[in-house]
Amino acid sequence: MGLMVPYLTTLAWTGTIHGEEIRLEQSRTPSSGRRILLDRGKSGVYVDAEEYLPGVLAGQIPADFEMEVLKAQAVIARTYIYKQMEKNEDGIWQVPESALDLDVLEMPQMKKMWGNEAFLEDYGRLEEAVQATSGQVLKWQEAYIDPMFCRASAGMTRQGDENHPYLHPVDCPGDLEAEGYLQLVNFSKGEFADRLSQIPGGDGETVPAVEAGQLPDSIQIVEREEGGYVTSLQVGERIFTGEEVQYALGLQSNAFSFVPFEDGIRAETKGIGHGYGFSQTEANRMAEEGWTAEDLLLHFYKNVQLTAE
Repeated sequence: MGLMVPYLTTLAWTGTIHGEEIRLEQSRTPSSGRRILLDRGKSGVYVDAEEYLPGVLAGQIPADFEMEVLKAQAVIARTYIYKQMEKNEDGIWQVPESALDLDVLEMPQMKKMWGNEAFLEDYGRLEEAVQATSGQVLKWQEAYIDPMFCRASAGMTRQGDENHPYLHPVDCPGDLEAEGYLQLVNFSKGEFADRLSQIPGGDGETVPAVEAGQLPDSIQIVEREEGGYVTSLQVGERIFTGEEVQYALGLQSNAFSFVPFEDGIRAETKGIGHGYGFSQTEANRMAEEGWTAEDLLLHFYKNVQLTAE
């Protein structure tokens, strides 16, 4: 029966089998008390939140990471989904999939990523992580937290703002060994200037273009956090946030620096992701040393409660 779950769940997600449409009973009560409305097509269907979670994990974390890390990630994913839910007139908590903004993998995508032979084992590990943490979520002052996570920090996770008081700096020596931790990308001066010039100004403000002839001398880091993340930089007459430049240039984090390279500019980037919250790579190193999922969650998120609902 356990091996049937990914098959049945995929039927719910895809909506068809052998050309025949599959319809779920819209009014049935999910076993977890919470459900996702799969509003991908013309007619939506529901799936229990717990059945939905393995596909979420498949898009968030390598299935061969330590089991305690997978469990922690399951709690993180569940907390995020529960935070978005609202109770309907029948007292059932639910949310449309389109409101979640998640990359959820279906069975064909998982098979392509893992290979047919490894599929059952890898999916089984994610399913085990979900089942072992059934209903567990993270809260701060009785409210669901915003459970931010990244694949690898630049060496230390980042301090949260006033809306995220549970995010705090955590040393992550294991992140420096993460695959892809250091990213080197070369740009011509023209390409660099064009990409930054496409960043819009605020409220329709007309902004000057970045000129290739000013580069690289006009690039100045205005503010950088202790962990290495750029929060503000100036290029020519314009001021950008680190995140704006990161996305415009397609960099994997905003812990970057720029150096002249041949006749252009080289971006040197550390870490994978925004660097806030739970570092999957450092957590995996810690789990290898015996840390449990609960230990890991309470290490990366400060003064939170792990509760079951």
